[in-house]
Amino acid sequence: MTALRIDLVRVHDVLDDDGSDPAEHRVLVDRLWPRGIRKERLQHDEWAKEAAPSTDLRKAFHGGELDVEEFAEHYRRELERSGAAQTLRESALDAGATRLVLLFAAKDIEHNHAQVLRDAVAEAGR
Repeated sequence: MTALRIDLVRVHDVLDDDGSDPAEHRVLVDRLWPRGIRKERLQHDEWAKEAAPSTDLRKAFHGGELDVEEFAEHYRRELERSGAAQTLRESALDAGATRLVLLFAAKDIEHNHAQVLRDAVAEAGR
């Protein structure tokens, strides 16, 4: 399989960035558009809502019903069923990218769905 670097970037850290690196494929991986961000300010190649956790899972996690490990387990099952991680990988490679940037809006940069998704996309390449 082709090597693909996968990075996580918070949307608020790249506003107004021109996103002109042709080796990079930027994908917003939130189900909801980030609050307070105008669409023209976020340079992205794709909005992969289907790669985000289901609404019920997202609400259970943010509501405290699931801890990080439980959330990750449920989310991985959703990703396996949907094939979304593999689709993201293929989309980036089809675009000729060597770097996939997963854009997310969560404030907690260490415990969020993008962390789980990054690992799933990396595993899809093995």
